[in-house]
Amino acid sequence: MKVLNFGSLNLDYVYQVESILIPGETQAAKNRNTFCGGKGLNQSIALAKAGIPVYHAGMIGDGGEILLETCKENGVNTEFISKIPGPCGHTVIQVDKNAQNCILLFGGANRSITREFVDSVLSSFEKGDLLLLQNEVNELDYIIDAAYEKGMRIILNPSPYDSALEACDLSKVSLFLVNEIEGFQITGEKEPEKILSRIKELYPNAGIVLTLGGDGSVYQDETGIYHQGIYKVKAVDTTAAGDTFTGYFISSIIDGMPVQEGLALAAKASAIAVSRPGATASIPLREEVLSCGL
Repeated sequence: MKVLNFGSLNLDYVYQVESILIPGETQAAKNRNTFCGGKGLNQSIALAKAGIPVYHAGMIGDGGEILLETCKENGVNTEFISKIPGPCGHTVIQVDKNAQNCILLFGGANRSITREFVDSVLSSFEKGDLLLLQNEVNELDYIIDAAYEKGMRIILNPSPYDSALEACDLSKVSLFLVNEIEGFQITGEKEPEKILSRIKELYPNAGIVLTLGGDGSVYQDETGIYHQGIYKVKAVDTTAAGDTFTGYFISSIIDGMPVQEGLALAAKASAIAVSRPGATASIPLREEVLSCGL
């Protein structure tokens, strides 16, 4: 089985601020750093650091060579990453004194996916292979349909949630990874129990991981419901927390771990990630997660 992540590659411009800006406010940033990121890139690197061979498919623009090098340095296969003229995808991220963040996303090259490119990439994969998706590239509906026709298992992190997802046939998804906000956007429900119940009604054949911030996470499939708390650490930057959790939980599925052990592994990896600045740089190696003592 091969693992393909068809997703974004971004340059993250991270500004340290006293508090997240409100409309009309001007504030001097304390510091600025540039990191490699994007939900797609973060999750590919999390998979690779968790010990899973992963192919990344996507587009980079001008100045994107560092993104390609970061993939290679972290063990991500870059065979299906293409460079095109124009700006890279990038974000402007504010991180406040409490490690909370807000993110402005510009799609750039990530929004230049063509159906011909999708067909070319998927021609190298087959039935039973795993496809991981987020919602930071265009043609998501076509990617889902084409992968489903090939018999690939589709895992979706529907973030950021927008109207593009309404064009997707989500019944073709095998596993959803969502937070409370995305859960509400999909179901119209705010309480975790109701989100899980509604998704089960809408997509009875899919599993779901619902992350709950400080309240941990919940996994649901046909075998039951499993709960996992958080591991408390001093938070520095929560930017890649969810992506780290996603990569490590998927790695546990591939490795055949019991659900409860997989949730614990992902929670530990996420805890380590939030204790460090940046996105890809904050994601721990599997050996570190297993020996961290949390």
